[in-house]
Amino acid sequence: MSSLHLKAFGGLAILFLVMASLLFATAGTFDYRQAWAFLAVYFAASLAITLYLVKEDRALLTRRMRGGPFAEKEPAQRIIMCIASLGFIGLIVVPGFDHRFGWSQMPADVVIAGDVLVALGWLGIFFVFKENSFSSATIELAVDHRVISTGPYALVRHPMYATSLVMLLGIPIALGSWWGVLILAAIMPALIWRLLDEERFLVRNLPGYAAYQGRVRYRLLPLIW
Repeated sequence: MSSLHLKAFGGLAILFLVMASLLFATAGTFDYRQAWAFLAVYFAASLAITLYLVKEDRALLTRRMRGGPFAEKEPAQRIIMCIASLGFIGLIVVPGFDHRFGWSQMPADVVIAGDVLVALGWLGIFFVFKENSFSSATIELAVDHRVISTGPYALVRHPMYATSLVMLLGIPIALGSWWGVLILAAIMPALIWRLLDEERFLVRNLPGYAAYQGRVRYRLLPLIW
């Protein structure tokens, strides 16, 4: 097994342990069916995409593993990613406490819809990866970077953000927490800040991106923004 395999699958295993620990520690119990179902959906999708990238696009997998606040080159992006990372932890921790103290009463079919959103979000991310091998986890340009305008990029300029938001919305719902949804609302300004900052970077540094902006009007949501 190569070092890339070890890093990729080892990273997934560590992430699973961290997320499961946060969920069940805050919930104060392992009797949290919504959490078990969510973890199954989230990591089955993560594993499937990782297996695909190991086979089809190792360069992209390597780029995706270089993420997080300290991987960013710009100070503003480090701040944004710190906020986003704390927000993601909040999406896990708040539902755990919600389950412990019974703050939310969410119907089972709504919880299932949350799991569906998580799965759809990952499916969208897969199509983005399949279309765009330059989808780095940090704001940077590859040596041979070029504008991608096909597939989901023909609909919106930032399909990675759009599909990730679908998944992030699904997380607190899948975990049965209305209060968790508010965490997503709280971190939305940071995500929009990152998107706009990334656009400015691409206009300055990626030939053809300004023309692409003229062809594809919407950043995140077709017909809206």
